Amino acid sequence: MTHILAIDQGTTSTRAIIFDEGLRVQAVAQEEFAQIYPAPGWVEHDPEVIWQTVLSTVRGALAKAGLAASDIAALGITNQRETTVVWDRATGEAIHNAIVWQDRRTAETCASLRASGHEPRITDKTGLLLDPYFSATKVAWLLDNVPGAREKALRGELAFGTIDSFLIWRLTGGQRHVTDATNAARTLLYDIGANAWDSEICALLNIPMSLLPEVKDCADDFGATDAALFGAEIPILGVAGDQQAATVGQACFTPGMLKSTYGTGCFALLNTGGERVASQNRLLTTIAYRLNGETTYALEGSIFIAGAVVQWLRDGLKIIAQASETQPLAEQAEAAQGLVMVPAFTGLGAPYWNPDCRGAIFGLTRNSGPAEFARAALESVGLQTRDLLEAMRADWGTAAEGVLRVDGGMVSSDWTMQFLADILGAPVDRPVVTETTALGAAYLAGLQAGICPPPAEFAESWALETRFTPQMPRGERNAKYARWQRAVQAAMAV
Repeated sequence: MTHILAIDQGTTSTRAIIFDEGLRVQAVAQEEFAQIYPAPGWVEHDPEVIWQTVLSTVRGALAKAGLAASDIAALGITNQRETTVVWDRATGEAIHNAIVWQDRRTAETCASLRASGHEPRITDKTGLLLDPYFSATKVAWLLDNVPGAREKALRGELAFGTIDSFLIWRLTGGQRHVTDATNAARTLLYDIGANAWDSEICALLNIPMSLLPEVKDCADDFGATDAALFGAEIPILGVAGDQQAATVGQACFTPGMLKSTYGTGCFALLNTGGERVASQNRLLTTIAYRLNGETTYALEGSIFIAGAVVQWLRDGLKIIAQASETQPLAEQAEAAQGLVMVPAFTGLGAPYWNPDCRGAIFGLTRNSGPAEFARAALESVGLQTRDLLEAMRADWGTAAEGVLRVDGGMVSSDWTMQFLADILGAPVDRPVVTETTALGAAYLAGLQAGICPPPAEFAESWALETRFTPQMPRGERNAKYARWQRAVQAAMAV
């Protein structure tokens, strides 16, 4: 039993990946699932569909690897963060669709709480800002809008969890209601200094604390899967939210190390060690990971739309058939047009935190076509990343001036990564293993199982595939960034 199974439950797909004891990928199974948009700015998932994709991908990965569940020493879970599920403890059934992290339905609630002066106290405890992005106001919405939910919650009949917690409940046959510190830290209900759920915030939002799961370290005993699901029990030994799992997978264990993941959104985390750095530039202070009861913190910048802008080109505008077409299109684009795309489809994240802003394109001419749209879309990802790094440099000083380690689906595009290095004016390192989110979850589970080495030794195995160094002249870089900043201000003014 030296194999490790990772479940990577993301915003648009679920994957199961089997690693050997050297953390080399042995098999992968993946399934996409539907996004549900009940109203403008609202985004939901069907929890039952997510559950079925987890079952089928785990079974598929085991079959591809030619392994049985009894061959798996440990299971690690990583998940889309903040996405909120409330379910019935007796039946295990969700009372409503999952409300996705991108959902903006509670923007007015957040604005009202902010106007009442609650944000400074909440930020001091949680490291987060009052924004619909986080789980707390989503939970409150469910209790207030699903008939009978609040009464059931008060009777202790309901449970709340982020996706990891929901999956563990299902995987263990309802035996464990748990989460890890990184996911708890994204709910807006967790005091990241005290490492405990905060009764004051729960009372403010009228959320009964009986809903909340037990919080554990990232490498810990989360229970075991019901033997009936896969043929044998599998110990669940590692859990982390997707961005924190990527931080672990990128071996960013030293203060000052920085990674950015490019999936549906983009999330940059800067390890600040045992120090909680209170951002003065509207970044988030969060938990990077918690091992052996010791918390490591991070500054985080969150971009809501990264890879999703390419999906929009494919599914919305239908100017490409697959994501890989964007690079050749971008290379063909007439650079002098200088289109700027602000992909604020679900508002703007850090450092703007404007849930009401919507997308815009500036600089259109009669010659603007698919190539220019593709280039502007890819450039928007780099420009948003620079927003984050500018804020991190202001908060953390020269320690944030170093190399950026990147991962996620978009980093396979050399053009995009070169533009990223150019617009940042900093080296960008793409590792040999770019699926670092699942790798991080597998490592945490393997660490708890005694299969994987301690963090310092694991960090030595990190391998560089390509380093992209800045080639754009400083004047051009700064001019492009200034144009971007003007475009964002214009988009927010509409």
